[in-house]
Amino acid sequence: MIALIQRVKRASVTVDNAVVGKIDQGLLVLLGVEREDDADKMSKLATKVMKYRVFSDENGKMNLNVSQVSGKLLVVSQFTLAADTGRGLRPSFSCAATPEQAKQLYLDFVNFCRQQGIETQTGQFGADMQVELINDGPVTFNLQV
Repeated sequence: MIALIQRVKRASVTVDNAVVGKIDQGLLVLLGVEREDDADKMSKLATKVMKYRVFSDENGKMNLNVSQVSGKLLVVSQFTLAADTGRGLRPSFSCAATPEQAKQLYLDFVNFCRQQGIETQTGQFGADMQVELINDGPVTFNLQV
């Protein structure tokens, strides 16, 4: 399971010209699910995302996590993160989870974060989405479990 996280001043997701998810300060989480992923990996990655210290403290050091700055999450399914790009000029998606498995783990990830008290907005699984963001820094990390 892969989470590409970006520290944002704001971010939103639009589907068919309608905003379906929107946050101010927080993390945009692009979430990719692979075939071998399960509930255990999901909870480990969600915990890591929520506890990852990417926000600045009073000394300008990245020492604070999203909840410590009253930030929010915007979680967007991102099938292409599961691509194998090691060979050739076209990505292979043989490592990606089936749509059914990916959707369930995506929803479980979102619910897990909400249960921890973090306001969590979403995109729309499987839709053609337009994502807008103001990356703060820029700060971007690729997290995997």
